[in-house]
Amino acid sequence: MQLKPVTIVDSIKPEVFRKEFYRPGTPIVIKDLSKQWPAYNKWNWDYFKSLVGDQRVPLYNNVKSDAYTPINKADDYKTFGEYIDMISKGPAGWRIFLFNIFDHAPQLIEDFTWPEHLMKGFVKKYPMLFTGGASSITHMHFDIDLSHILHTQFAGRKRVLMFPFKEQYKLYRKPFEVLSLADFSHYYEKNGTPDYEKFPALKLAEGFDFIMEPGDTLFMPAGYWHHMEYLDSGFAMSLRAMQPSLAGKLKGVWNLFGMRSIDTMMKKTAPRWWYENKKRQIFAKAKKELAEV
Repeated sequence: MQLKPVTIVDSIKPEVFRKEFYRPGTPIVIKDLSKQWPAYNKWNWDYFKSLVGDQRVPLYNNVKSDAYTPINKADDYKTFGEYIDMISKGPAGWRIFLFNIFDHAPQLIEDFTWPEHLMKGFVKKYPMLFTGGASSITHMHFDIDLSHILHTQFAGRKRVLMFPFKEQYKLYRKPFEVLSLADFSHYYEKNGTPDYEKFPALKLAEGFDFIMEPGDTLFMPAGYWHHMEYLDSGFAMSLRAMQPSLAGKLKGVWNLFGMRSIDTMMKKTAPRWWYENKKRQIFAKAKKELAEV
C-alpha cells in the first residue's frame, strides 16, 4: 500500500475548507472543532452510563463477515452499562456502531453544535455514537449511503486507514457490498496483514494512515474506504451530511434499497454460489488493475 499522513490543522476557515477539502473530496483532521462544545469536557463513560446504562445494545466482534453473514447481524447483546464495565477492564475486541444514543438521551443534542459553517445537508435525525474496546476493529468498508462524515473522537485513540472510492478494485471490493474481501487487521505491524501474496493489487492502493487523538474531528468525504482499529477503549460521534448533488443522493439511495436488497436476497437463496461468483469478479478486476501498471 502507498500510504501518507492526512492533513492535520488546529482550525480552518470555512472558505478554505470548502475549496481545498470539501469540494475536491479530500480528508482532513481538524483538532479544535469539538473543543468549543460542552460535550468535549462533559461526555465520558460514567456520564453515558448514568443516562443509558440500562439500554440493551448490539455488540460486534472482530470476525470478518463471510458468505453466510447477514447484514449488520450482532454477535452479542449487553446493557450499555455492562459493556462499559467490560471494555474498561482492558483490551476487549467488542464495539458498538450505529447506536443512536440520542434517541434515548435527547439532552445530549444540546452538547454540540452542527458545523454548518463548514458544510450543509446534515441529517440531524441521525447523529451516531461509535464505541469500541481496545483492540476492537472496524473492518475496511465505505458507508453505504455515501454521505459526507464529520467523525469526532472524544475518548481513546484510533488508528485509521483510508482510501478514496476509486481504489475499490485494488482493495478487492465485494460486488453488491461495501466491504473488502481482504483483511487489513493490524496492517501497521511488521508481520501483520494485508496478505500481498493473495491480494497483490493492494500494493498499488494509494491512501492515508494516521492516528486520531481525543478531540480530533475527521472530515471523511463521501465514499471513502476506511478501516479503524481502537488503540484504546474509546468513543466517537459521526455527523452525516448528504451530498449536494442529485446524482450523489441517488447513488446512496440505490445502495441502500437496491444493491443491499439484491445482496440480502442472494445471500439467503444461494449463499455459496453468490460468494464464489463474487470472488471470481473480485480477482478479475484486481488482475486488470495490475495489468494496467
